[in-house]
Amino acid sequence: MKIALNTSALTAGDIDFSGFESLGDVKYFGEISRAELKALAADREALLVNKVFVDEDLLSACPSLKYVGVFATGYNVVDVAACRARGITVCNVPGYSTNPVSQHVFALLLAFYGRTCEYVSSVKRGDWIKSETFTYFPWATHDVYGKTFGVLGYGNIGRKVADIAAAFGMRVVVSTRRPPASCPYEMLSFEDMLGVSDVISLHCPLTAETEKIIDDGAIARMKDGALLINTARGGLVDEYALRRALDSGKLAGACLDVVSEEPMLGSNPLYGAPNCLITPHVAWVPQETRVRLVKTAEENLRAFIAGKPRNTVG
Repeated sequence: MKIALNTSALTAGDIDFSGFESLGDVKYFGEISRAELKALAADREALLVNKVFVDEDLLSACPSLKYVGVFATGYNVVDVAACRARGITVCNVPGYSTNPVSQHVFALLLAFYGRTCEYVSSVKRGDWIKSETFTYFPWATHDVYGKTFGVLGYGNIGRKVADIAAAFGMRVVVSTRRPPASCPYEMLSFEDMLGVSDVISLHCPLTAETEKIIDDGAIARMKDGALLINTARGGLVDEYALRRALDSGKLAGACLDVVSEEPMLGSNPLYGAPNCLITPHVAWVPQETRVRLVKTAEENLRAFIAGKPRNTVG
């Protein structure tokens, strides 16, 4: 099988892709132009991508394509309907990042409420050495215990995040489009969840229905001083609305690992926003996680070649 494999953002020289080479002739590519990609993939039967858009324009340039694999759980970069029309199988990697993304949610939450970054920087500046008392606290910190933690979306990551929040002694409420058969937490409508939560963490997919679900109207329903966490997709948030809420003090803050356009643009309204912690889409990047991701993507392709496709979407 002729394979085109996108290595962008998957490796810092610490990932082994050789398993794919046992499946066929592999052409690796990183950040290349659209024209270069079309030329490289023109005769390929399998295309494996991370953030590369696989649309009708690209598909039309790849008449031999039979398989598209996504190095991710979300597959919004792929025009699944166009692939289906051409008889192309699309596979993703579900569940690979559940633990690290959940971990990152609480790394952000605790950094925000505990003002960890500010205090670490203060000690590095020598402020503790100069202190007249054993401690000092110019930045107010807050306890997570007893606060209400709202989870929007109850897939693998949403469930894990809910469990961790409960372990911290938080009251967990959940809003999801498809209520599960069983859930140990209180299920609320989206509007009610917004109104009662001190912290809201987004874990739903980006679809036409959820795009900019956190907009001016949603923010108006949120509690004054609430905290928004987004480690899912940047497009879930109207970034101009969020900036207005941060500037006005309506929200206490936001903790984000994703923005609407990545890499982040200097014109992004959240760049430099007050009380806004932003990390560069790194929740999923622990080395152990990327090894698991690449291995599962390899197994997906191997299963397809064997005539038993798995983790198909669409």
